[in-house]
Amino acid sequence: MADLNADPYSVFDACLVAPFGTIGIRADAHALTGISFLDGDVAAKSPKKNTIAQLVCVQLMSYLDNASFVFDLPIKLSGSKHQLDVWRAMQQIPAGTALTYGQLAAQIDSDARAVGTACGKNPVPIVVPCHRIVAANGLGGFMGGMRDDPLAIKRWLLTHEGVALPAAKSAAKTSSLPLF
Repeated sequence: MADLNADPYSVFDACLVAPFGTIGIRADAHALTGISFLDGDVAAKSPKKNTIAQLVCVQLMSYLDNASFVFDLPIKLSGSKHQLDVWRAMQQIPAGTALTYGQLAAQIDSDARAVGTACGKNPVPIVVPCHRIVAANGLGGFMGGMRDDPLAIKRWLLTHEGVALPAAKSAAKTSSLPLF
């Protein structure tokens, strides 16, 4: 039986406070394995020195200070061949650039919905920049809709990178967009 008093954030090797909330970081001895967006009231958690988690924190802080920072981290990605193809293609998109789900799909011989699904399963957002993939007629989704307003983080990241955001849609139209 799970310990109900256990710290739910003990699964993270570090937690970094960002302008849009807290970033939970998971890493093993050799690579970054996961990034999660946590509520803003989650406190920072320092990584152990000389670890991959420490390197991830340093590089994430560099990105938050300078949107054109290029990540150079060992990453362990596990997924289907299609997911890996999407994630590799996203890593080639430079900061300040956004592609539509359809544009990325055309690059890897896929379809837009399958690309969106892979984006929603991205285990290391920001480092593998799924936020740079948008819908043809709007912002698209982000994080599989795992937060109250998942698009707030996507908007912040794109604005940070200088990407012109699509015009706001009406509430009815926005709520009908798929969140993947």
